[in-house]
Amino acid sequence: MCGIAGAWGRFESDLVPRMIRRLAHRGPDDEGIYRPSRQFLTLGHRRLAILDRSPAGRQPMVDPSTGTCIVFNGEIYNHPEWRERLEKDGARFQGRSDTEVLLALYRAYGPGMLDLLEGMFAFALWDPRREELLLARDGFGVKPLYFTETPKGFLFASEIKALLEEPSVNRAPDPVALAQYLTYLWCPSPRTPFRDIRKLEPGKALLLRDAGIRESWTFYAPPVHAPRSGAPPSEIAGRVRQTLDQAVHRQMISDVPVGAFLSGGLDSSAIVALARTHTPDRLRCFSIELPAEDASAEGIIDDLPYARRAAAHLGVELHTLSARFNLANELDLMIRTLEEPQADPAALHVYFISSIARRCGVPVLLSGAGGDDLFTGYRRHEALAAERLWSWMPRPFRRSLQTAVALLPAKGLLSRRIRRALGNAGAKDHLRLLTYFEWCPADLAAGLLHPDLAPDVTPEAIRAPLQTFLDGLPDASTPLDRMLALERRFFLADHNLLYTDKMAMAHGIEVRVPFLDRDVAALAASLPDSCKIRRGVTKWILRKAFENDLPREILRRPKTGFGVPLRQWLRGPLRVPLDELLHPDTLRRRRIFNPQAVSRLVSADRTGQIDAAYTILSVLCIDLWWRRFVDGGP
Repeated sequence: MCGIAGAWGRFESDLVPRMIRRLAHRGPDDEGIYRPSRQFLTLGHRRLAILDRSPAGRQPMVDPSTGTCIVFNGEIYNHPEWRERLEKDGARFQGRSDTEVLLALYRAYGPGMLDLLEGMFAFALWDPRREELLLARDGFGVKPLYFTETPKGFLFASEIKALLEEPSVNRAPDPVALAQYLTYLWCPSPRTPFRDIRKLEPGKALLLRDAGIRESWTFYAPPVHAPRSGAPPSEIAGRVRQTLDQAVHRQMISDVPVGAFLSGGLDSSAIVALARTHTPDRLRCFSIELPAEDASAEGIIDDLPYARRAAAHLGVELHTLSARFNLANELDLMIRTLEEPQADPAALHVYFISSIARRCGVPVLLSGAGGDDLFTGYRRHEALAAERLWSWMPRPFRRSLQTAVALLPAKGLLSRRIRRALGNAGAKDHLRLLTYFEWCPADLAAGLLHPDLAPDVTPEAIRAPLQTFLDGLPDASTPLDRMLALERRFFLADHNLLYTDKMAMAHGIEVRVPFLDRDVAALAASLPDSCKIRRGVTKWILRKAFENDLPREILRRPKTGFGVPLRQWLRGPLRVPLDELLHPDTLRRRRIFNPQAVSRLVSADRTGQIDAAYTILSVLCIDLWWRRFVDGGP
């Protein structure tokens, strides 16, 4: 796990060294620079030494037979198998790193090697024979990669802050992206909050010549719908457990200690149950405690008792941290680290858990991320399954149901969930599927931005990436297939995985995600909907697969996620700074938001007409992001 950066064009000679210094937290163990002759190209690397910690694993790494050079961030989990096959074909290796195997695979297969990789990665590979630069990002988007084209040339890096070391990079915001942050709390790639900076999409590759993009293609997309397995549930459950066990085993490869997140939920507990059997040492796990008063205020179930129960049952070591941080003090830290105005304080949990792991000398953590996106788990999956109770109604009746639900109070936990589940009952099927992902209705989000900033931002523009993706899905896919595909392509890649990577790498921690193994994804795509959610129970087959491994209270535990008492904070410690920041006079001077629209939003939230807590936080995060990255302030 590392940080990579590069520049191809007429840039200052010290630019890439400055860029990788900005990425030092991603690679605290080493750094390197590569400059080929007769080219205005520089590649840079910061190293977090996980595999082959010797000098033979240093990067940038050059293939001595071809001169090909690579800077690589991530892990290739099937590199031992490919090393063995390549050696049988005559390849010789100087070290034990997966990076060296990547170079050998490129020598043998060219860009076609991308189809052969099982892992998480973002890399840049320079081929001096063709004078081409290949950039690629793994199929689920576990590792980030940003790029921009300027009048001077092409730049790429693991994080945006490295790109901003170049003064010619345009810092102008992207109004559509800002409206998407308001709508979803995250922004669909390839957009970023900067108009001229893009994220390489998951499973995509770029080929550059003469410092410009010449080709782009998708080499992998997670399967959406496969021929359904007709095996009995007990056999399917056994295959699920076996396939996930193989993925965990692959991802335990390391020359440093490997630990795990442990929330006491099904996903993380299943990963820990498997991981403990593949390590000679007692597995070290990490969790966080939410104060009881904060948990009860938001209807959140505290993870820690479940994490302790799982740890005791599985015989692993549990390290905990009390989450007594003040969001008012931590928001700027969150935005500075994420570089994007993602309004989800759950990211702070990853940040602080990673700090414990680093202090304990555990630089690699296994995560249960992806379980919800393959096997179900979110409340919107339950709501989608429950549509059979009312979707038979004619649309006029469904619109009446939607109107009645809007009259429910917005502040109660149960009523909030009912409003979210039925708030778009009258919409057409494809639109209703999209609106399940909206924390703020797209038309309302578009109106929150200042008219001068976003005169052409429309609900259609906000929803366009998700709608286009949805239109391209197989006709045979079920509504649940489609929702899970949207989860994986956008919510998982552009939200969960992005904040997990950046918050963990802020402490030099590598996070691995066994659920996002290609074999696991292929198996999940072949399962009927009834194996994923049955009689309102999500992850039904996963619960059955681990019924002999985990305590019943964990197998039966509903999804909770990393909760924070946001609504309580908005009424308490954040109320004064929020009122100052969102005062109409301040908003008129800033010209980012429409003062009247924001005032109506805050008033409606405080009087209980709507629940806009996360939208208000999103407004705050966008303002903080703008001050730091556009205005350039502290």
